[in-house]
Parts: sequence; C-alpha cells; structure tokens
Amino acid sequence: MDLRIFTEPQQGATYDTLLTVAKATEDLGFDAFFRSDHYLRMGNVDGLPGPTDAWITLAGLARETKRIRLGTLMTAGTFRLPGVLAIQVAQVDQMSGGRIELGLGAGWFEEEHKAYGIPFPKEKFARLEEQLAIVTGLWATEVGKTFDFHGTYYDLTGSPALPKPAQKKIPVLIGGHGATRTPRLAARYADEFNIPFASVEDSEHQFGRVRAAAAEAGRDADDLVYSNALVVCVGKDDQEVARRAAAIGREVDELKANGLAGSPAEVVDKIGRYAEIGSRRIYLQVLDLGDLDHLELISSQVQSQLS
Repeated sequence: MDLRIFTEPQQGATYDTLLTVAKATEDLGFDAFFRSDHYLRMGNVDGLPGPTDAWITLAGLARETKRIRLGTLMTAGTFRLPGVLAIQVAQVDQMSGGRIELGLGAGWFEEEHKAYGIPFPKEKFARLEEQLAIVTGLWATEVGKTFDFHGTYYDLTGSPALPKPAQKKIPVLIGGHGATRTPRLAARYADEFNIPFASVEDSEHQFGRVRAAAAEAGRDADDLVYSNALVVCVGKDDQEVARRAAAIGREVDELKANGLAGSPAEVVDKIGRYAEIGSRRIYLQVLDLGDLDHLELISSQVQSQLS
C-alpha cells in the first residue's frame, strides 16, 4: 500500500509552506506529494494569503525535490486549454526528471470560476473527454509528426505535439463517484482510478464498475491502479486525536466514520479494509499543513506497519 500526501492549499498556504511539506513528504519516506487545483477557499476559513496555482507550485517542487512523485487531484479541466495543459505538464515532467502524474477532472466549483472570471461551461464532462483525448494524443504523437483533433469543443490542426514529457507515458488519474460515464472514461484513458472520500463499501462498488467498464473495453482491469483519497487525523492517544481534529474544525467521531482517524493501530486496521477491496494507494488529505509532527507520526507508526 502506497501512502501519498495530499494537500488543499486553497484553504490557506504559501508556496514556502507547500515546499516544507513536500520536503517532509520526501524525507519521511512517503511515495508522493499531491495538491488540489482550486482558486477559492471552501468552508469557514479565510484562505489567506490567497490561492497558489497547482502547476506553478509543482514546477517549483520539481526542482526542489528529488524522489517523490508529484501531481494533482484533480486538475480542473475548466482552468486550462488542453493543448496548453499538455505543454505545461510535459515541461514540469522534464523539470522533475520524470516524476509527474496528471489527475484531470471536469471541474465543479462554480464560485471560484465567478471569482476569477473563468468560464464555467454547462457541458463539462463531454469537454473532459475531448481534453483527455487531446492531452494523451499530443504526448503519444511521434516526434516529427503532427497531431490533429476535430471535436465539438476543441479543434487542433497540424500541432507539432511538443514538448515531450521525460517519461515515456505520464500516468493519468481519473476519479469520481459517477456510475456510468466516469468508469467508461477511466477504462479508456486512466492509468489509475481514484475515488475521493468514500467508504469501503462505496469504494468496492465503484471499483467494480471501473473493472466492468475495462473488461467491456477489452482492457485488463488489473492494468489500472485503484486508489482512495481520505482525510487523515492520527494521534498517539485520544487527546492528541481530539486536538488535531479541533485544529481542522472536525469532530473525531465524524473523522473516524468518514476518514482515517484515531490511533495508529486504528488507522492501519482501516487501511487494511481498503486494501482488501483492491485499493493499492491512499492519498492522505492533510489539512493542517503546519503540523509536521503529524506526518512524522504517520510515517513512523502507520506507514512502517504497511511496508
């Protein structure tokens, strides 16, 4: 079971804060550092000092880390034209020496689009399907050849399809709870399927849908990595768990029901339940980015038992 650190910088974080967490992620032996792609805070926080851009952040981290994988859960398809996104991600992959992964989703948070003047189209999922075809198609085009795409929403003619990533194939993550279109899209384009903030039972059902879609598409369902994203709140004792829950404005019982919370033994046990239904990777949503002791505890008392 891989453990990855997943951050939500729109809730309030500078680049320096993210760099500190990413370096701790690397030093403590976690597999990867991922971040969300949002421009507006959510819930009862001030979001200060303001948003940071996902791909600018990852470009900086690409040069200041050496081992960990870097990526997004999920890049919003509404934020970037697919040709531009393909260039950005390929360049950051080169900057990292081939450590980038692209999580790409349709986009959903209408308020942040209004706040920053970003168009919020009605038909987002169909656009996402074209975006995936374009991004992956540009990367797969042989050097010296050109790429063309003529869709409903995007039209590319004679693209040189450059630059190329450092990796032969950048892993693409698709995720969500959708019962029909999401599994079909994952079966066609994804290297990894991620379900966010879902119970063991709901995860098992969704993984089953993706496996069935893969089989229907003539693909081996085991070609995909299946993963979860879950909020994490671990403490050496009940008092420490309660303190960490209070710091992120959550209740302990709610966190235990909907995430990975409690003692290291409790968290290891629950991760084991996800492993039993086929999850191979957990993205630990860390909401208090100033609590590096939390990461150290997870590394020494949770991750150590999983490896």
